[in-house]
Amino acid sequence: MLKLFVPCDSVARAVGADQLADALSAEAQRRQVEVQIHRTSSRGLYWLEPLLEVETAEGRQGFGPVAAEDVAGLFDALTAAPAEHPLALGLVEQIPYLSSQQRLLFARAGITRPLSLDDYRNHGGFEGLAKAALLEQAEVVAAVLDSGLRGRGGAAFPAGIKWRTVRDAPAVQKYVVCNADEGDSGTFADRMLMEGDPFLLIEGMIIAGLAVGASKGYIYVRSEYPDAVHALNEAVLLAREAGYLDTTGSGVAFDLEVRVGAGAYICGEETALLESLEGKRGIVRAKPPLPALEGLFGQPTLVHNVLTLASVPIIMAKGAQFYRDFGMGRSLGTLPFQLAGNVRYGGLVERAFGLTLRELVEGYGGGTSSGRPLKAAQVGGPLGAWVPPSQFDTPLDYEAFAALGAMIGHGGVVVADDTLNMANMARFALQFCAEESCGKCTPCRIGSTRGMEVVDRLIASSDPAYRADQANLLHDLCDTMQYGSLCAMGGMTSYPVASALKHFPADFGLASPEAAQ
Repeated sequence: MLKLFVPCDSVARAVGADQLADALSAEAQRRQVEVQIHRTSSRGLYWLEPLLEVETAEGRQGFGPVAAEDVAGLFDALTAAPAEHPLALGLVEQIPYLSSQQRLLFARAGITRPLSLDDYRNHGGFEGLAKAALLEQAEVVAAVLDSGLRGRGGAAFPAGIKWRTVRDAPAVQKYVVCNADEGDSGTFADRMLMEGDPFLLIEGMIIAGLAVGASKGYIYVRSEYPDAVHALNEAVLLAREAGYLDTTGSGVAFDLEVRVGAGAYICGEETALLESLEGKRGIVRAKPPLPALEGLFGQPTLVHNVLTLASVPIIMAKGAQFYRDFGMGRSLGTLPFQLAGNVRYGGLVERAFGLTLRELVEGYGGGTSSGRPLKAAQVGGPLGAWVPPSQFDTPLDYEAFAALGAMIGHGGVVVADDTLNMANMARFALQFCAEESCGKCTPCRIGSTRGMEVVDRLIASSDPAYRADQANLLHDLCDTMQYGSLCAMGGMTSYPVASALKHFPADFGLASPEAAQ
């Protein structure tokens, strides 16, 4: 019997994975060949999708990208010389792009069926929960703190401190909220994990609930992720039926609910998300009080994103020291970097902190898909800084990037070649902020609109002195937005604008970098 594996990830499906699975089934029936077709998660090697894997005595052999019209030829090759087929990739685990990664969060990617509890348990699932259930709350919190895990969002705040604060807060009701409103351009790790390994997120949230004394959890998913919403809802039902929710054997009941956002980027900010969960308009709250003390419905609330919570079962199963052995400095563990934009080999690369941006963009990504010279990479989403190739040897480390006036954020990396105009991208960042701002604070609401006007004047003028004045005005505006905005929406809009102005002054019609200071 042939055992075949075809991803059910939404990117794979968008490029024909469903049609491939149907064609494989039809061709097998026509040839009277017995096959099993398993729809698995994706490996994240997106330039090879749809990726077909065939089980052999040596391991899974890969073929890709495979279209439905390739199926007849593939069946011929599988009975003769599969390695000679033009789409043959060899053993999937030995593909250099994959074999050089350090996959912790995505260890099951491409291997397991997303909604199979048996697959999940057979590959280490719920081992972390089993160990956490035998510990005191303080011991679980201490393990997270000792691991060095930091929030996998913009601020990179130590997760264990949040856990300790929520645990110590006196309250009858506490909550765990997962921020799955992944809205940054070029990011897809949350979506991949929710679609491909939803039980990992559920296990992480259960452990968090046990540790901080919360009985209820919410997963807030962006509306543009219908496949993730479906997978999570089904996984929650299966976990509840299997006894992992409601009761965990520790005497603390915990249950989960999936909520779908309405598409507002600002609801990726934790307090705006909480407002939305309460049924209100997504507007940023002033801090203090912190959500850890007064969060959802005024109760202590632990808010983390998907990758942070999904890291917890690994820490509990393998130990804090195991996790600390990955990374550098204060940036510990691994991060799934997401390569997108004008890049030859786009996909997911999970590595420990410390590899350089050059290793990521040129080593894994293979440079630009256009074949033209690299101009820059935007790291950390649409409000991340543009990093020029002269800084590509910087290690991907929170502190190293902060020293550049940049951030790693959620790990999204969007690559651009030398045809991209950075003045246009600076204007786009300001326009994006103007459209997505909740409107609560003046620097964000007004500054973004005035910023667009300044960029327009700067580009339109042919007077060098006037352009220099406008560049200085834009710098002042960036400072005001960065330090005066209520949240990171306005504060981080300065990153792409200031970095474009600093590294690419010619795109603004400025004679030299000094003219843009």
